[in-house]
Amino acid sequence: MSHTLTTKLQPGTPAPEFTLQDAQGRTVSLADYRGRNVIVYFYPKAATPGCTTEACDFRDSLASLQGKGYEVVGVSPDAPEALDGFTGDFGLTFPLLSDPDHAVALAYGAWGEKLVKGEIVEGIVRSTVVVDPAGNVALAQYQVKAEGHVAALKAELGL
Repeated sequence: MSHTLTTKLQPGTPAPEFTLQDAQGRTVSLADYRGRNVIVYFYPKAATPGCTTEACDFRDSLASLQGKGYEVVGVSPDAPEALDGFTGDFGLTFPLLSDPDHAVALAYGAWGEKLVKGEIVEGIVRSTVVVDPAGNVALAQYQVKAEGHVAALKAELGL
């Protein structure tokens, strides 16, 4: 284990820029969302139970989030092909981005040690960062629970 230490983002600081491939292999950048609020959430693996719960929750809440001025982007280490299957299987209607070397997760503080089935492993720490229209961190949440996360996030944002 490399014991990679990541720094958690703080509100008011610039969000790290990124450009990643989506499920169809198109490039998507944080800069594409400048002028809008964007929820960037990090999840460990497409089509696993917790990740499916969280993704479907964002899907089901997307219209209300967009109605309040928020876009949603999911990021995982999965290859675009896996993301494409996940998107199709669950009718996901927001971009899922591939971060295979987890560089973006590291930059966002969403990579580190976690407990999985009683064992300490290194990987994605389920996290959500809200970026404001100017490109700054408005809210950063780490080690969130998949179930009920979107409702809690909406409450925290006053939506």
